[in-house]
Amino acid sequence: MQFHARGLLIWMAAALILSLSPAAQAQQAIQAELEKQTYKAGDTVTISGQIEPGEDLYIAVSSKRTFAPQEAKGVNEKDQLLEAAATHPFSKDTEVPVFYYMLTNRPGEFGSVVKERYGGPSFAKGIYSTTMFELAQWQDLSPRIKEKLGPLDSRQKWDFFRYTHETNYGINTITKERTQVGKITIFARSVITDYERSGNYWDKGTDIELNKETGEFTATFDTFRHTPPDTEFQVAVNGEKIGEYTLAGNGFWLPLGGRYMNPLWIILGAILVGAFFSLIGAAGGMLMAAYQVMVVNTMGPVGLNAANVLRPSNVALTLFSPIGSFYRYAIKEHRVCWPVGLSFGIGILVGSIWLGKYVTQLLPLATYKEWLAVLVVLMGIRTLYELTPRVMEKRKNIKAMTQKFNAEVQKAKEEGRAAEMGRIEPITHGASKLTTYRFKFWGEEFKINPLLFGIIGLGIGIVARCFGIGGGFLLTPIMTMIGALPMYVAVPVSLVGTSFSSIGSFIGYLINGYLPDFWIALAIVIGGFVGGYIGSRMQKVFTEVQLKIILAVVLFFLFFRFFKIEVWI
Repeated sequence: MQFHARGLLIWMAAALILSLSPAAQAQQAIQAELEKQTYKAGDTVTISGQIEPGEDLYIAVSSKRTFAPQEAKGVNEKDQLLEAAATHPFSKDTEVPVFYYMLTNRPGEFGSVVKERYGGPSFAKGIYSTTMFELAQWQDLSPRIKEKLGPLDSRQKWDFFRYTHETNYGINTITKERTQVGKITIFARSVITDYERSGNYWDKGTDIELNKETGEFTATFDTFRHTPPDTEFQVAVNGEKIGEYTLAGNGFWLPLGGRYMNPLWIILGAILVGAFFSLIGAAGGMLMAAYQVMVVNTMGPVGLNAANVLRPSNVALTLFSPIGSFYRYAIKEHRVCWPVGLSFGIGILVGSIWLGKYVTQLLPLATYKEWLAVLVVLMGIRTLYELTPRVMEKRKNIKAMTQKFNAEVQKAKEEGRAAEMGRIEPITHGASKLTTYRFKFWGEEFKINPLLFGIIGLGIGIVARCFGIGGGFLLTPIMTMIGALPMYVAVPVSLVGTSFSSIGSFIGYLINGYLPDFWIALAIVIGGFVGGYIGSRMQKVFTEVQLKIILAVVLFFLFFRFFKIEVWI
């Protein structure tokens, strides 16, 4: 009996000592749980419980999926991230959670709200102003805070985490969750707090209630709507793991697009863009890219930059929309100037497959876009200038053709029938067509140099490869300005050229291992083909002047977009 009594006392004493240890006290002080273990992407996650009275709240929510620079999937991504690892305080094997959020009532301990400039050309350093949450340097975090970070437990991990959340390349390649103002990505959501108290746009959907006298708390936040299906998360409160949850899918998942979206919306967008593209022969790729960015929000899988999914998917429109319009332009109305179109196309094909690869490596894309912006606005001004009486008097063949077409439209209205469109009647035959091609359209004679446009096509092919577009926004105005062709002839030639550039660009992407998202590409193929057919039927509803005005407006639109002057485009 004495032995048992003595042993019992020893066990009680040991239990008392253990209960008084810091680890045991922490376990007793933190009592928290998740409302559920399974949510859908975009749902609101709720975490509630109790911490030590008087303490602040630090909830680390991190995905089990991690990423390191050496895991990059694409050729360009691997080079870019390994280069970043060599110039930043993290290494190629530094792993961080793909998704990580710190919910706290004390965000200032992890960084600070700073002003950020955005929009406009690179030399302006931003023409608009907003704010962002800038994460602190590792050495500026207190030891007490570092203990609350969960998986971000070293300087290298913290620095790589900062890279993935505060650089566009890191966000578009790894994090995928963009915090935006307008359509400009500022940073990625990381440290979040109660929106009612902060008023910061990145805190929307976050609510934190903490009673510091009792330690009771409830924290909720909206999960990322496009989190991949079945992503697993772990949750730690004030450094102690309290549970796990899974985000299930929420809609039709685009595997390479990295988004939930019904493909029917993509088909609808492709129909509209394809119709417009076939109408003026320009900006189809650019507008489809804008639709993917603004509506679809194509981002790609982790480890692959968003642009390298968007671009090859986008090529589907600039390839299949022209095919949808060729029946009317080429077969029914005979409006395709084949010697020029084929010469243009071969030059574009060479430029997009081979030369474009080297130019993109030597010329920074941001600078390239801005020089291109200057070029397109000059083209827009020149296009409007061509509508002035002074220029129209010089181009008597276009003026006469326009008068004949307008007369035909008026006569068709009076007779209640569809207007007839003129067709190309070749004058030049044989080998001489390579340097001088003469033809008649609406009885008026036109002359153009196919070889010259083959050389011009080389440069346009380079542009097409760099942006994942067809190059029509350059093709059509060049055909009307340098070639002095009417829009009714320039547009079909432009569509031939964009078909070749699209083939070249797509081959270039395949060589580098970049594939389109199957569902996005299929939707664009369907929509682009239908839109191309519709656009080709619509063209004769518009006059030469109206088509040129539409083209000029598109060129000015691209100028604003390239220079990021208007954030909504």
